[in-house]
Amino acid sequence: MNLLKLLLCFCLTFSSLTAWGVDVLEFHCKRSEKGYTEEYEMKITLASGAQKARVFLDDRDLDQSDAYGKQVVKSVTLARPNIFILIEANFEPENLMGVAYSAGTVSTHMTLDPVTGKLKKVEKIQGGILGETMGDGTYITEETCLPSKMPYKSK
Repeated sequence: MNLLKLLLCFCLTFSSLTAWGVDVLEFHCKRSEKGYTEEYEMKITLASGAQKARVFLDDRDLDQSDAYGKQVVKSVTLARPNIFILIEANFEPENLMGVAYSAGTVSTHMTLDPVTGKLKKVEKIQGGILGETMGDGTYITEETCLPSKMPYKSK
């Protein structure tokens, strides 16, 4: 079955997904760091008409906004064989347990090769609680994301 999935991904890299009428891609992803492994599902819906592209992790929409900040999927680009995703997050100043944190931003650029399953994530952190705890700067991580379902057209 995995061979069939890899063959399908290989074929899709040589033809445009939109030409196939595909607008939903689903992946099973695995992230490992410092002896801890996390698995999650990622679903990407491509832009069509007036609807923008969306990204979901375990059915949680990454376009979010609340009193603490805003996160937006800026773009999803198909450039054979890779899928490029740009996400920007802005966080308001906050006070946690008596410690004041400045406003912050995180810009995330993801490159996913569905054939190899390699997901490269480049995150640029500036300010806020993340900048204070992790340090301002650019962080690069790699994960594995393989197709979990054949690409399909949403209804």
